[in-house]
Amino acid sequence: MNMLVQLNIQFFAGEKTEKATPKKRQDSRKKGQVLKSQDVTSAIVLLAIFLYLTFVAGSMKEEMMSFFREIIVHNMTVKTITISSIMEMYWDILKELAMIVVPIFIVAVVAAIVANFMQFGLLFTTETLKFDLKKIDPIKGLKRIVSLKAIVELLKSILKISFIGTTTFLVLYINIEEVLSLAHKTPGAALITVSKLVAYMGIAASIVLMVIAILDYMYQKYDYEKNLRMSKQDIKDEYKNVEGDPLIKSKIKQRQREMSMRRMMQEVPQADVVITNPTHYAIALKYDEDAMDAPKVVAKGTDFVAQKIKLIAKENKVVMVENRPLARAMYDQVKINDRIPEEFFKAVAEVLAYVYRIKRKI
Repeated sequence: MNMLVQLNIQFFAGEKTEKATPKKRQDSRKKGQVLKSQDVTSAIVLLAIFLYLTFVAGSMKEEMMSFFREIIVHNMTVKTITISSIMEMYWDILKELAMIVVPIFIVAVVAAIVANFMQFGLLFTTETLKFDLKKIDPIKGLKRIVSLKAIVELLKSILKISFIGTTTFLVLYINIEEVLSLAHKTPGAALITVSKLVAYMGIAASIVLMVIAILDYMYQKYDYEKNLRMSKQDIKDEYKNVEGDPLIKSKIKQRQREMSMRRMMQEVPQADVVITNPTHYAIALKYDEDAMDAPKVVAKGTDFVAQKIKLIAKENKVVMVENRPLARAMYDQVKINDRIPEEFFKAVAEVLAYVYRIKRKI
């Protein structure tokens, strides 16, 4: 019965039911494990590109016409084909294409950076680039294929295809008259109409994808928090790693107390007087009128420590004076190596005067 209870306790202690600690989140972030939805990035990039194309359609048309004009004019002016003429034409074409393509590429890169920054902020890590044999493990790969996450990704892909396909069809259906009139238009007018329809379809598909991306982001957040969960034992282990093992910490503190006690006892032989309770308290005072503006406490203790102070004082012929109220009050209010407060000046001065009289008689 006890064995069964112990096994149940171990099972529940190992079950990951607790929220991740700040340290666990920070460690995961350093490894590149952050809350991110790829669909959010794709939707923002796609929307940014189509919006850009919509606003610059006029200037892009002129650039395209200039591009084709350059090719035609160049071919008509070239009388003989040589390697140099081909290379010259090649570089001219590249320059014209760059004027058209590079701005689109820049818009896509900026949109991707903004989308990622919105999701998990600024992060640079090389952990994800490290080679890991676990990533090519066929057994784990098969588990990922048949996992719940893979099923969710499949359903999400089907949902995206269905919604985007439906949206595209609706855009074409709404503009069916323009689609049917393409056969009666000039090539230039037809190209403008097709460009306009493509822009409409792209923006509509981007908006639909954004809606799906929001839902995916909510799922990714749930899955991220679930994977970060910790068991009670994980939290205990993390606390031990960060704060140190409580047993080791207690031993360190005990060692520090012992060292502090030895240093304190070494000061007792140099004390001028030990004020006692007489059994429960002992306060060792030292005063040098040339170096100190007031007496200071060099050692204090209760019970066993007080008896130890009194024993060392007796062995080193340090005068002991019984003053119960003064011993108790100074023990509570004065720390070791601190000067005594002004409220004790009169009482301590009387004690020291008594001690000096005794020493003169000796």
